[in-house]
Amino acid sequence: MAPPPPTTVPPLAVLVVRILTFICLLISVIIIVTNTVTISNGISEVKIKFNDFYAYRYMLSTAVLGIAYTLVQSAFTIFRVSTGNRIGGDASAQIDFYGDKLISYVLATGAAAGFGLSVDSNRGNGSESSDTKDFFDKANAAASLLLIGFLLSAISSVISSLSLPKSG
Repeated sequence: MAPPPPTTVPPLAVLVVRILTFICLLISVIIIVTNTVTISNGISEVKIKFNDFYAYRYMLSTAVLGIAYTLVQSAFTIFRVSTGNRIGGDASAQIDFYGDKLISYVLATGAAAGFGLSVDSNRGNGSESSDTKDFFDKANAAASLLLIGFLLSAISSVISSLSLPKSG
């Protein structure tokens, strides 16, 4: 009896998931980088930016790292779609698998850091202005897109696990 055929996912499906990951991460970066608020107490004004908070800087770092990884992997996937060959053979499948795992975990921690700060800051004592609420809501939206990027990256990880060479 012949062994069952290996379970593989078409490279085009892999490319679509990677492109969706890239789009989510890029929009997340744009939202967090452009997020600012100016608070006035009648005497002076203070401009608050995302980089005033360590959690948002970490969130940005993870998103940028995810974008870089996704771009590199997308290039390899485009090559695979166009030629039908994988650069590096079986070793490349292992790198894809472990790289996807690592990046998905990094993206998850970035999203968690953003959610944590946004939720805690929005809880405040009720005296926050609507401007600061909008600031933290935008950061929450960026964290949400980063979370979606994590989920798509996790899907890539599952797909790349199906491409691993079977040891017999």
